[in-house]
Amino acid sequence: METLTNLLMGFNVALTPTNFFYCVVGAFLGTFIGILPGISPTTTIAILLAFTFKMPAVASLIMLAGIYYGAHHSGSTTAIMLNMPGEPTSVVICLDGHPMARKGRAGVALFFSAIGSFFAGCVGILVIATLSPPLGRVALMVSPADYASLTIMALVMASVIASKSPVVTIGMAFLGVLIGTVGSDIYTGAERFTFGISALSDNVSLVAVAAGTFAFAEVVDRLQEMVRHGGLKNRGHVNTQPIKLIPSWSDVGMAWKPILRGTILGAAFGILPGTGPTVSSFASYAMEKKLARDPSRFGEGAIEGVAGPEAANNASALTHFIPMLSLGIPAGSAMALMLGAMTIQGISPGPQVMTDHPDLFWGLVASMLIGNFMLLVLNLPLVGIWVKMLSIPYRFLAPAIILFCCIGVYSVNNAAEDVLIAAGFGALGCVFKMLDASPGPLVLGLVLGPSLEENIRRAMLLSRGSASVFLTEPISLAFLCITIALIVIFAWPRRQAPPASEHPSDIRPSRSADRVRL
Repeated sequence: METLTNLLMGFNVALTPTNFFYCVVGAFLGTFIGILPGISPTTTIAILLAFTFKMPAVASLIMLAGIYYGAHHSGSTTAIMLNMPGEPTSVVICLDGHPMARKGRAGVALFFSAIGSFFAGCVGILVIATLSPPLGRVALMVSPADYASLTIMALVMASVIASKSPVVTIGMAFLGVLIGTVGSDIYTGAERFTFGISALSDNVSLVAVAAGTFAFAEVVDRLQEMVRHGGLKNRGHVNTQPIKLIPSWSDVGMAWKPILRGTILGAAFGILPGTGPTVSSFASYAMEKKLARDPSRFGEGAIEGVAGPEAANNASALTHFIPMLSLGIPAGSAMALMLGAMTIQGISPGPQVMTDHPDLFWGLVASMLIGNFMLLVLNLPLVGIWVKMLSIPYRFLAPAIILFCCIGVYSVNNAAEDVLIAAGFGALGCVFKMLDASPGPLVLGLVLGPSLEENIRRAMLLSRGSASVFLTEPISLAFLCITIALIVIFAWPRRQAPPASEHPSDIRPSRSADRVRL
């Protein structure tokens, strides 16, 4: 009953004209970004992060959240129609979605993709509303040592799980924590590691780091790709004629169980740092192929290969919000940027958000339900329009992205130095791309670094300077043991590499006539 009362309060917040408008804007932008290859929701959130500084706190979080789950909802549209996934999470949809389209069943694939996303999204939102409050109440009772160990575990877990090079990603997270220490000491106010640069005295701007490592580096990488391939190739004629969306009863019978299984799998994976929508969608595809009576149908247009992964993708995307909202610990780079948006608004992230700012928490949850309904309208009836937008040349998008980033970074502190810092991190982001190192753990470390330092120092003060407090506290010791186990399991060199076919991410659309293009 308490949850229902809080949801009603949340709808009152979300349905105010301002918040409803930003919910529509977020869902629309998310759909647009999800369809365009090469522009991720994380990059878009990084671009818009600075503009949320002048917005109301609830409206800014509603818009950024809409961009995130809207992109995951719509990325399968071009994967089905053109064999070109708008998001990495939709790569697996190409395996059976596009073969269905070539057989004249694009409408059925789009229908189950949309319905699976909608159902999984609703379940994910209910999981957020159910699990976050009790998890937040438990988190309020943990000690600073416990919270510091939990933060370390989250950083390591997000770095090593589903990573090709766990050692590199752990190093990136550690680098982010180090960058987070630049600026003024949280207790004494003394400047640290600023090298006399006044622009760094108030800490390194998260907006500048995010814009540089994600947006600037992404634009440079895409332009380099265009130069290497002599410009973007013509994608050919896109069929936007009305398509049959209504499936047969036999199609429904084949799809509802994969949707249910994918929803449960994605909801469970989304709560854990590091196991995001991409891992969930591949794991769902592998599971459906294992459970199928005739696995040979997969890759030739199996409905289960579309319905299950798409449900897992969206359930995971939404339950990713649980650790961020209830514990103040982001489960991925996009959640880290949204946590940064809360900090920009003067809201201290953590379990106290639900008690100190219930309008923000429940308004955001209610807006997700509203946005989930909007995405049905935006994706199915308007599919032809969205696919046509792929004809926008990237040479027009690139300067617009750079311009908006520079304006946004400058507007936070009205400092030109922040733009130079963003450019520097943009160059660093290009180096990361050449080294195949994701900047996500770096941003995660930058966001969690100040909180980690504060809790370590508080724990040391309470224990009169004894570091043994991290081992004598049972909860802290448990988190540290899990951290060590993760490092040993995932980062320790393996003597014998597993067969390529055993890992779901090794699945390739080999039976598809068209090549998947990212």
